[in-house]
Amino acid sequence: MKKSTSISNILQSVIPKEKILLLLQELEYIDVARKFTVYDLFLFLAEASFQQWAEYRDGEARMGLGGLRPVDHSTLSKKAKDVPFELFKQLLHLMISCCNRSTRRHLGIPKALLLVDSTKITVGKERLPWAPLKGERAGIKLHVSLVADEGRLHKVIETTGNSHDFKSSPDVIDKRFIVVADRAYGSHKRFDDYLEQRQSFVIRLRDNTHFQDPLPRERFEPFTGTLERDFTCQLGKNARLSKHRFRVVILKDPQGNPVILATNL
Repeated sequence: MKKSTSISNILQSVIPKEKILLLLQELEYIDVARKFTVYDLFLFLAEASFQQWAEYRDGEARMGLGGLRPVDHSTLSKKAKDVPFELFKQLLHLMISCCNRSTRRHLGIPKALLLVDSTKITVGKERLPWAPLKGERAGIKLHVSLVADEGRLHKVIETTGNSHDFKSSPDVIDKRFIVVADRAYGSHKRFDDYLEQRQSFVIRLRDNTHFQDPLPRERFEPFTGTLERDFTCQLGKNARLSKHRFRVVILKDPQGNPVILATNL
């Protein structure tokens, strides 16, 4: 019979119970339960996510087989509602930091790509009355950054569903990476800031962006593939004119539509 290691077993070696107890003290949360503790809930939720269990009832039937402390679905639900969300948010960042240690040991290697985007999760307004959207809906946004070549989550923050992506992007970027993002994350002022802060970026521009004093970059070979133009310029005009010149690359997507990118590389 093949031996198998569950995700909960791995987590117990990476994040022992003592670390969670310290976080609970910081949050001034007292875990009085003996039958099913906060740490038990943490291991259950991790295993449920990894195994893609459908719901608490599904988890109730499976948890004993994975070495977790068995309880009924009602206990799971009550415990999940009682434990502060901030705890699991801090645990997520703790897990991410553990994954990042290997990267930090390799300072000086070429910068990797950091993909920045968001996703909106909507429910009925009665479930999230503090995050209303239009009509009978409510929702939150998760703003995330992923290390492209590893497919690894780097940072994540949550906001209400109507929050603009632009406002949250400073919280998920990192100077050790090249930020890659869509139009919602760019502005000419922010490009100037990135250049001065030495934050590398490749961000898509709006199709109607004005190019001030464009100068073609010197090339020793003709354009090939989807590449159409490569030049430097200031972006915008009048009050929205960027202070610095940036490189602009124009490509064609598979449908033949232009994709305009600004970068400081």
